[in-house]
Amino acid sequence: MRFNPRARLDSRQVEVRRGGGGGGFGRGGGGMPIPMGVGGGVGGVILLIVILVLSGAFSGGGSDSSSGQTVDTTGVSGVPNCQTGDDANKNEQCALVADVNSIQSFWDKALPDQADIQYRPVHTVFFTGQTDTGCGGATSDVGPFYCPVDKTVYLDTTFFHDMLQGQLRARGGPFSEAYVLAHEYGHHIQDELGTMGKVRTQQGPMSDSVRLELQADCYGGMWAKYATTVKDSNGQVYIEDLTQDDYSRAIDAAQAVGDDRIQQRSSGRVDPDQWTHGSSAARVMWFETGLREGTLSACDTFHTDHLYPNQ
Repeated sequence: MRFNPRARLDSRQVEVRRGGGGGGFGRGGGGMPIPMGVGGGVGGVILLIVILVLSGAFSGGGSDSSSGQTVDTTGVSGVPNCQTGDDANKNEQCALVADVNSIQSFWDKALPDQADIQYRPVHTVFFTGQTDTGCGGATSDVGPFYCPVDKTVYLDTTFFHDMLQGQLRARGGPFSEAYVLAHEYGHHIQDELGTMGKVRTQQGPMSDSVRLELQADCYGGMWAKYATTVKDSNGQVYIEDLTQDDYSRAIDAAQAVGDDRIQQRSSGRVDPDQWTHGSSAARVMWFETGLREGTLSACDTFHTDHLYPNQ
């Protein structure tokens, strides 16, 4: 994966929070992702979307202005000069800024073109330790997630190394990290389209929660299909080159975050009745569907009985 050195980055789309806290974080059981209903939003109930929670779920909490958190909006993790694609090629965290810019630029065109809806940009917050969100308190124990209450993507900066590559043993790499961000922005697209209002059932292989997650994978694949054509405001592409190895690493990450894979690693047994995100095979299938078809209509997981391969 190589970024275009001439591309201009907009680090204003990213907010960095170091330390601080507030908001509770309660541990759940079974090592499974446990989405929690949050009051308000479309249909009266919105799921808190969590791509990975090896154990636990958000519990209450709220904004705490006395948390002592410091915020740096000029760059990422002490790197204020994420200005060009050349910076992204040299610095892993500037690469994440470039990913965010590319994903949002893609949807800024694709959403009006395919759904006749204007795209509304949102922030991504990188944090360490713990942070407050509109959906409650988050710590490093929770994976990346989209909060529909404050319409923000949250990512603990240790996630990729400690959890994705560490506990889940994914191969990692820049494009696998881009896949994770694209998935979370897929949830923002669902929020924009009102899809979250369709969610009624939260567990089971054919549940609405699983359909929501697999659709976000498909939306991530849509961005990946066009990633090397997405341009900045000056007409420069953000990403110059993606190799087959890049795509395979994204697919490997999708496999690593399947419910069956997480259950097997955390408890040694697989229980589909507890699934909230879908199997590894299903996550790969829907990412590849988006990558192949590149359309919102192809990603309609809510009107199909074929959520899984060979179903």
